[in-house]
Amino acid sequence: MNTSPRRTHLPAGLRAPGRWAVLPAAVLAGAVLGGGYGALKAPQYAATSYVIVVPAEKSDPAAALGFAQAYGRVATDIAVTGDAQVWAGVTADTLRRNVQAATSPDAPMISITATADKPAKAVSMADGVARALILNSTHVAGSTGVKVVQFSRATKPVAPVSPSAPLSALVGGCAGGLLGCLALLVRPKRAAARGEARHSRQASPSGAVSSAAVPAPAAAAHQPEAV
Repeated sequence: MNTSPRRTHLPAGLRAPGRWAVLPAAVLAGAVLGGGYGALKAPQYAATSYVIVVPAEKSDPAAALGFAQAYGRVATDIAVTGDAQVWAGVTADTLRRNVQAATSPDAPMISITATADKPAKAVSMADGVARALILNSTHVAGSTGVKVVQFSRATKPVAPVSPSAPLSALVGGCAGGLLGCLALLVRPKRAAARGEARHSRQASPSGAVSSAAVPAPAAAAHQPEAV
């Protein structure tokens, strides 16, 4: 009785240890690229200015909340058409790209957040847009019944909001590892099938042909002749 252990064949992906070198290489490349981006990119600072919409005399207080939502949607447009770019010292495109306005569903308040590569520049951009909203609301207060007033001016940021170089390297390494795993998982199935067939041919003896044994014809039984 043959007691030798039966050889098991591992999948082609596990028999090729060189394939798995893609994963650490992808992680290392992602970390290097992410860290380089975080180190070379200029830090970004954010400053936020707050304004509040108040009803005028003999106006419905509930209307202030609706007008706050409306002013929040068109804050950058009003700032561009007004004098915000002059007060902030930036172009209209810079205001559109780097200023965001957010409103609250419970209070008629608008927060105006500006990002820039310098803290003072971010403060001037946020306060410039807030000032443009206040001026515009004053011009149309007779028809809207509300006006925008300054609630809190922007304060100078002390720390950047952009990710640091170590954090960028960590994010880049995670992204590289994810891409490396995807590259290992989505390899063509045809290439895997060819690798399996090649391994099977190498494992079998060369020139061996298995053939079924053909039984020999049975000898005819001798029968005595009748006398």
